[in-house]
Amino acid sequence: MPRAKQTTARPAAKTTAIKKEAGAKAPASSISGADAQAQLDVFIDRFTPEVAALGRKALAHLRKRLPGAVSLVYDNYNALAIGFGSASRMKATPLSIAFYPRWVNLFFLQGAALPDPDGLLQGKGSTVRSIRITDARQMKDQRIDALITSALLHNGWTLDAKAKNTLVIQAISPRQRPRRP
Repeated sequence: MPRAKQTTARPAAKTTAIKKEAGAKAPASSISGADAQAQLDVFIDRFTPEVAALGRKALAHLRKRLPGAVSLVYDNYNALAIGFGSASRMKATPLSIAFYPRWVNLFFLQGAALPDPDGLLQGKGSTVRSIRITDARQMKDQRIDALITSALLHNGWTLDAKAKNTLVIQAISPRQRPRRP
C-alpha cells in the first residue's frame, strides 16, 4: 500500500515586521496598505539595480494606466509577480508584471485569445502570452497599450478613473531561486 504524502502545517504569522531575507514564510493572511508597499520594495530591491528600475517603471505605468486596480503580489519560487485586476481574485487578473533575475515580462493571462496583429505576444501555451520589457518606453507603445485595452475588455473590466489602487501581498514562497544572476 503506498504511503500518503505527509504535509507539515505552517504556524500562523502574527507579525507585521518586514522580513528582508529570501525565503520568508508566507503570511497567514494577506498584507495590504503601507506595509504591503514596504514589503514590495524589499522584494524588488533583491534584484539587480537595472532590473529593479525597469520593473518599477513598468509598475508605475500600469498603476497609472489602470486606476482602481487591485495589485496582487506573489513572491514565487521563480519570479516576483504582480497581477493587476478588478478584484482580489486571480480570475479577475488579466495582466501581470514578473521580475526575473535578468529581465521583466508583461504577461497577458488570456493572451492566446487576444488579437495581436503586430505579433508582439510571445508564447505557445494554451492561454498565457507575454512581452519581454527591455526598455521602460515600451510600456507607452501604442501597440502594447492596444493589447492592454483588449485584455481589459476580454476580462470585462471597466476602469474607473476616480478609483484608488490597492496593493495586496498574496503569497511569499518559502523557497526561491536567487534574484540576481
